[in-house]
Amino acid sequence: MEFRVLGEVAVTTEDGEDLPLGPAKRRSVLAVLLVHANTTVTVDRLARALWDDESPRHARTVLHGHISQLRGLFATHRAQAYGVELATRGTAYVLRVPPERLDAHRFDELLQLARTRTEPGETAALLQDALALWRGTALQGTVATRALGSAAHTLEELRLTAVQELAEAHARLGDHASAVSVLRAAAAAHPLCERLAAALMGALARAGRAPEARELFLRTRVLLAQGSGAEPGPALTHAYAALPGGGADAVRATPDGGHPHGPGAAATGGLHGSGVVDTGEAACTTTAGGAAHARLPGAVLTRPTPPDAVTDPVAVADLLPRRTRGFTGRAGALAALDRATAGLPGPLAMITGGAGMGKTALAVHWAHRRQDDFPDGRLFVDLRGYSPVPARDTTSVLREFLLALGVPADGIPETPDGMAARYRALTAGRRLLVVLDNARGSRQVRPLLPGGEHCVTLVTSRDRLDGLVASDAARPLPLAALPADESLALLAAVLGEEPVRAEPESAARLVRLCEGLPLALRVAAARIATRPHTGLGRLADELADEQRRLELLDLEDTGVAAALGLTVHHLPDPARRMFRSLGVHTGATLDTGTAAALAGCSPRQAASALDRLAAAHLLAPTGPESYAVHDLVRLFARTDAPVGDPRATARLLDHWLHTLLAAAAAAEPGSEPCCTLPAGTGRPAGVRRFGDRADALAWYAAERDTLRGAVATAVDAGLHCHAWRLVLLQWPLILWQSRDGWTPLLELGPRSAEEAGEPGAQSRARALLGWVLIEEGRPDEALTHLERAPALAALAGDTAGEAVARINLAAALGGHGRHEQAREQLARALVLAERGAPAETVTLAHLHLARHFVSTGAYPEAAEHASCGLALAAPPVSAPRRVVLRTLSGEALAGMGRTEDAVRQLNDAVREAAAHAYAEGESAARAALTALGAGGGPVRR
Repeated sequence: MEFRVLGEVAVTTEDGEDLPLGPAKRRSVLAVLLVHANTTVTVDRLARALWDDESPRHARTVLHGHISQLRGLFATHRAQAYGVELATRGTAYVLRVPPERLDAHRFDELLQLARTRTEPGETAALLQDALALWRGTALQGTVATRALGSAAHTLEELRLTAVQELAEAHARLGDHASAVSVLRAAAAAHPLCERLAAALMGALARAGRAPEARELFLRTRVLLAQGSGAEPGPALTHAYAALPGGGADAVRATPDGGHPHGPGAAATGGLHGSGVVDTGEAACTTTAGGAAHARLPGAVLTRPTPPDAVTDPVAVADLLPRRTRGFTGRAGALAALDRATAGLPGPLAMITGGAGMGKTALAVHWAHRRQDDFPDGRLFVDLRGYSPVPARDTTSVLREFLLALGVPADGIPETPDGMAARYRALTAGRRLLVVLDNARGSRQVRPLLPGGEHCVTLVTSRDRLDGLVASDAARPLPLAALPADESLALLAAVLGEEPVRAEPESAARLVRLCEGLPLALRVAAARIATRPHTGLGRLADELADEQRRLELLDLEDTGVAAALGLTVHHLPDPARRMFRSLGVHTGATLDTGTAAALAGCSPRQAASALDRLAAAHLLAPTGPESYAVHDLVRLFARTDAPVGDPRATARLLDHWLHTLLAAAAAAEPGSEPCCTLPAGTGRPAGVRRFGDRADALAWYAAERDTLRGAVATAVDAGLHCHAWRLVLLQWPLILWQSRDGWTPLLELGPRSAEEAGEPGAQSRARALLGWVLIEEGRPDEALTHLERAPALAALAGDTAGEAVARINLAAALGGHGRHEQAREQLARALVLAERGAPAETVTLAHLHLARHFVSTGAYPEAAEHASCGLALAAPPVSAPRRVVLRTLSGEALAGMGRTEDAVRQLNDAVREAAAHAYAEGESAARAALTALGAGGGPVRR
């Protein structure tokens, strides 16, 4: 099942059939849920998207009806089997869709991947794949409202960006004809988009078609004049001036009457080394009818003052702080700010991110960079939403703004409402920038929004401020950690280039330990700069100690812990308790069930607290009900609650045991649990369910580091009865990836089992460790464990455990060429298994006997054991085991000269392996077919 928004909104089945979505409003409901996939969407937000500000009285009833119809449609077509669910969250809904099933996500993923490639050929191929996902204008078939129009516009902007980046890749390859082709198609669809026209002009010139480029400029100039009376902007005029024989008239056509690099220019506007015009210079806005017009980021500010605007003399206010010294990087964020402030009248952009992420530095840097676009002034206020001192009240800020705008003290209205009204009137028609820094909530911001369509407002906050997005169409710009290259550049900007060049490996390690957090990097750089004896390598070594890391990243009143502490201080109580419980967590990811176990609450309460922590950027959402926990945040949670809840560790380990049992049952259906729960184990409020083997194995792989941390936590806490179980219950993934460095973890199993005084557990742990050592090519070490395992199992009276131990011991003996001893161990294992072990252990004994006899050329005996194993291995026994048995049967039958029967068994093995994505088993069966001369190609039916 696939979801499409890049064109007509559609849902397609695996057979390529479009589901009947019904009327435009139902399609629009789906569109809004898909645009905000995997996040909650309130009923009010849906209503605004369908009816703008004039929703009917029965809007909720209509929406419920559309939701119900969509749910019925999804249920009919088994959407849940594809990980799709339309869930209710109070008065809101969330459409859970695996990202890979949404074309917009795949498009963005390919676009981002293309940007990581250095070879233009690879870049072009990825961008072509991304653009091939488009099937028309975004969100077709939906109602024409502001919200859906804005969403479609955002997607269309990304498409045009991809087009220009594809043209740039073609230009780097020297294929200027292809660059012209892709740009011409886009420019034809958006004839008033100046950045496309400018890029096309450059491509035409490089293709030796300068006359066509000049003709395009003149044609676009006429269209702009007819459409809005505007002259070409800097992007277009500069591209024209760069043409052979372009002429100076292009320069005189700039909006500010000067050079294209003058105050009217939003960026450099120049031709880069690749010859492609800067894509960040102008934004193309697509109308509901599909037409487009160009608008420079600053062009919204150049309109004449409306006749009804306030005409009082206004001072050119400038409350902006100085630039942040050493600011570097953030090119993507700066370009996103340019776009966010260019598309709508009175744009409101919102930079959000965690403590120390550099939100204020970015806002101030952008404001200085764009200062010429705001001739009527720049207002700035620190609202102190997350500060040790009380937050600023709205009345005092309004007074400060009015004074800065030239209103005399005795002319300021006495009431807050009067001040707000005067402020809005005074800013109408003015080209003004308002920066509201460090806002805690939407209510703190709204009274300070200017009244004019020509003003730009920039808000920074540690909170998502969803309310501001809903009520004032704020465009959120989440700020992520700096990538490694920008982190290194920041270190160099503060320390100088030489220290970073001198210790490149230490610099890279320091960047990793600071997790790309600008505040942490600046503190680390300051610690080195002010302590000459402390080099990059020494500080990186010190930061590697988790016990000291936060201490080392604090200087006086500046530091990571202080910044995080202010964020946590302002959390509501349930979220604060949840945050402090994160210190016990052992991994970098967290889901609702794990959080509920940590905090000792219900999954519903955990989900609410986690969402609040994510809103404060203390967690990063990674999917439905799953989050990433950065190390610095987790370390602070640990230090913030040094005593904490003494039962949290036990609850967490109990949660992992229950989850691991469920995962093992799904990964190896029909298998018996390798252990029972220890006495006194608590039952978690919710245990994760696994759909199938693939789902369980994917979970094992994703949580591997977290589970390793859980084992270490159990050992440190002296909970050895938990520790060895946490090791053994990972056996499905261990057997599946036996050569993937499991030994250090597995060595903890026998130790903890011995500490717990459980010989049966020791036997199973040594048997599993021995098997992995065999797979790693370390048979001598394997034997030291495997030779002890049978006796330990016998001492515990564990018949099944002894059978498994002897099977694994036989494998080690066979590796040493001791085939007779190996056969004896396998025969003994079969007797034990048939006496009192589960059927799966009997099957395993037959499998290894069949393998042994094939390897020694005793084909009739091998065929008999393979046949017995297959008779016991009917579903739900795992498919990989059946594949191995069929392959062994085929090899044995071939050895007996029964070629036709052998081919039939091997073909069945290939079919079953392919059906269950068991690549190793399929490869082995095909190899056996090839050896028979039956080929390893398509399976014969």
